[in-house]
Amino acid sequence: MKHNLPLDIFPDPNNADVDGLVAYGGDLTPKVVLSAYLQGIFPWYNEGEPYLWWSPNPRMIVYPDQFKVSKSLRQKIKKGTFDVKFDTNFNSVIRSCSHVKRDGQAGTWITDEMIMVYNQLHKMGIAHSVETYYKDELVGGLYGLTLGKVFCGESMFHKVSDASKVAFYYLVDKLKGLDYKLIDAQVPTSHLKSLGGEEISRKEFLELLSKNMSLDIYW
Repeated sequence: MKHNLPLDIFPDPNNADVDGLVAYGGDLTPKVVLSAYLQGIFPWYNEGEPYLWWSPNPRMIVYPDQFKVSKSLRQKIKKGTFDVKFDTNFNSVIRSCSHVKRDGQAGTWITDEMIMVYNQLHKMGIAHSVETYYKDELVGGLYGLTLGKVFCGESMFHKVSDASKVAFYYLVDKLKGLDYKLIDAQVPTSHLKSLGGEEISRKEFLELLSKNMSLDIYW
């Protein structure tokens, strides 16, 4: 499956400011969002702000074959504590992610408008969710976009310890099976570093995208 999208909607991400801001304003539609991702840019803004488009430097990535599995996580997976499913409850996952309280943030960037657009991308077969259930209750998960051989991670949540890590484990396992080359984790965090994430320069990241990102669907 392919889509033809213009790539001249945004300025060159190499010209982003020191914080990684590339542009502001414009429209928030599936077409615009996909054009952004293809250039290594993503939307991130608070309710009431103009749309803000970012390409940070450095960038956090995870290579699927370098994902770190702790002993405790491996034991939990072996026990089968959680049931794991893909794409059965995307809307609930993104809405749960929007309610997560995060250090240093008063609100959420996952606004109702963002939820609507990413649900549209899900219906297009581009946005996906991984869900963890405990006793038939959704207790953790994550969502992101698949573009070529790149998974663009957006957000994750957990209501039970390790529920999001288990979701990430099964995501990586699936991506390995499909020969994905890269997980874009966007902004560096200690949590992602503990899972094998590493920081690379924007230049290096954009070079990786040019080799591996496209609108072909391999999921």
